[in-house]
Amino acid sequence: MKKLIRIFAIALVAAVTTHAQLPLNPKVEQKIDSLIAKMTLDEKAGQLSQYSGGMDDNSPESPEKSNYEMMVKEGKVGSFLNVHGVKITHELQRIAVEESRMKIPIIFGLDVIHGYRTVFPIPLAEASSWNPDLVEHDASIAAREASADGIQWTFAPMVDIARDPRWGRIAEGSGEDPYLGSVMAAARVRGFQGENFDQPKNREAFDSATTILACAKHFAAYGAAEGGRDYNTVDISERTLREVYLPPFHAAVKAGAGTLMSSFNEIAGVPSSANRHLMTGILRNEWGFNGFVVSDWTAITELHLHGISADDAQSAALAINAGVDMDMEGSLYLKYLPMLVKEGKISESVVNEAVRRVLRMKFKLGLFDDPYRYGDSKREKAETLSAPFIAAALNAARQSIVLLKNDSNVLPLKKSIKTLAVIGPLANDAYDLLGPWRGLGDSSNVVTALQGIKKAVSQKTKIIYARGCDILGNSKAGFNDALAAAKKSDAVILVVGESAAMSGEASSRSSLDLPGVQEELVKAISETGKPVVLVLMNGRPLSISWEAEHVPAIVESWFLGVQTGNALADVLFGNYNPSGKLPVTFPRTVGQVPIYYDHKNTGRPANDTVKYTSRYIDLPSTPLFPFGYGLSYTKFEYSGLRLNAEKIFPTDSISVSVDVKNAGARDGEEVAQLYIRDEYGSVTRPVEELKGFKKIFLKKGETKTVSFLLTPESLSMLNINMKKVVEPGVFKVFAGTNSVDVKEASFEVVAK
Repeated sequence: MKKLIRIFAIALVAAVTTHAQLPLNPKVEQKIDSLIAKMTLDEKAGQLSQYSGGMDDNSPESPEKSNYEMMVKEGKVGSFLNVHGVKITHELQRIAVEESRMKIPIIFGLDVIHGYRTVFPIPLAEASSWNPDLVEHDASIAAREASADGIQWTFAPMVDIARDPRWGRIAEGSGEDPYLGSVMAAARVRGFQGENFDQPKNREAFDSATTILACAKHFAAYGAAEGGRDYNTVDISERTLREVYLPPFHAAVKAGAGTLMSSFNEIAGVPSSANRHLMTGILRNEWGFNGFVVSDWTAITELHLHGISADDAQSAALAINAGVDMDMEGSLYLKYLPMLVKEGKISESVVNEAVRRVLRMKFKLGLFDDPYRYGDSKREKAETLSAPFIAAALNAARQSIVLLKNDSNVLPLKKSIKTLAVIGPLANDAYDLLGPWRGLGDSSNVVTALQGIKKAVSQKTKIIYARGCDILGNSKAGFNDALAAAKKSDAVILVVGESAAMSGEASSRSSLDLPGVQEELVKAISETGKPVVLVLMNGRPLSISWEAEHVPAIVESWFLGVQTGNALADVLFGNYNPSGKLPVTFPRTVGQVPIYYDHKNTGRPANDTVKYTSRYIDLPSTPLFPFGYGLSYTKFEYSGLRLNAEKIFPTDSISVSVDVKNAGARDGEEVAQLYIRDEYGSVTRPVEELKGFKKIFLKKGETKTVSFLLTPESLSMLNINMKKVVEPGVFKVFAGTNSVDVKEASFEVVAK
């Protein structure tokens, strides 16, 4: 009976997810009305069309460039991507505002994912910092560099939740968790756009030309592609969509993201670029989004290949009616929208609303006031790769490194070590360290691992370098040199992993092992008996079960960008005490995938000692390294977990405190993590859910109390009727250094 009362007598804390529209500037809306009233259907379709120019200031004159100039003059281009440089962007902008009939400026966009010229760690690496302030700051630097080069819009942040590391684009996001992903999504939006981009103001345009328009992508659930295969179908429930994959997008919208990008995938039979439920029902009607949606590259054209449209014209109609405002590189809107309106197959009011949303962002960027405000050669020269930006890249790279293993305190190494072997295909690599989607990054600006190590050690230290093998391929020709180097050394730093091209778009892998013969190299070097420090450089979790068992020290460095070598050396030799934590679970083998910490229990929870439970018969059910995991050169102890109440009402908040002591011999940073579990509900709940984290600095011997506030929003769930509520019942609270090593307490939510 008590259970029935729980299910049917629930405490409603919010009506589904409906929000009021953000206030709009009436003056701007009136100007947009005036423009739309004067535009032809062809000009309206032009505003909704984006083309890839592939041009910069050094591009030669070409027929393509001349053709685009004519299209701009005719009002057939609303936006360009892959066009950058002050000279070319200003030239095309001049044609738009001086020679076209409507004189509407162009938006120039580019994939500025983790830096422009100053390349920062890949987003998955920066998520390992668990430091949203750092992430926001780095995005603001990327915006400054890009805006100085004529870019006004970035196709970032990528906020897809990814629980299958076979998917190459896991490198571009913040990992597996909706809460961490939401925090990082909002931070990147603020960094790109500035704090106040979407706040109601009395002026018509945002007042900074050093920030750029953000684009949260890929809407939605792209990270749930079946088999981890890029562009593949997605089949998830509405509950999973809303609880797992949509929260980071909602966070980006609430942070003021001006644009979103539709994803390539379908969900339950409906491709995203034709999904009105997503683009209009949720995004606009529920969340109050007033910006515009751009398709991914030719995604509207691909609706026909999905099998949801008979031809390109129907694809265009489906997309515009769904709420996709701009067609990236497909040309379907320009080609078919005027005809579809004239034939009565779509309403001109739908086209007008899409145009309105695009123009609204152009006003917001200040392009109508000053179409040339983006692109500043003097600022570009003064700021690009400047000392403060390089310092920020070093700080980000340091905080992104995760120490996975350190048996017998092999690390940090002594700078005075006599002979050190530096081995591996990535040890002296510059190109791959920039990772996928490296903006305009140049490998000549990269500090390699070998360079950083040489700079860090004593002048008396002898360093022996050997490549050992290639990243890919079966050749062991370099093994002998590597073994000789290891045998002559006092310790070995072995740098292995993936190439940059093995992560990112269209880079799905069926294996998570070290590619090529790298694992054999690791085994051979380990057999020398010398202390080995394994450094991983990669864009996804790897299955390194043998290495985790046999190599004494393992460092996950991901792809760290231009300051890789210096940051890595700082960690290896103790100048910086590692503080990174995993934003994604590391599986033992690819056969465990998908594996993530906030799974459901099932009726027969995994128990490796009991046969008829949800487990594997050939390996443990636990991960190799859990979510939130990361070691330090010091030791942190948690104690005194306490709550300010034993019972609360559904509308109440509850305070959680825990004492964290640095019980080791070094100063260091720790990420204190807070998780909850709803013990029972009208629908099943995850075994753990991250609800808070704080990064703190502790001197050796110091103790600090870390406090968290669990609000009704933190405790809410979608109940059996898909209503967002806080249900009465028992909640467990966990606080600790990762999702496994935690202290536990509990409280009860009681009905009023």
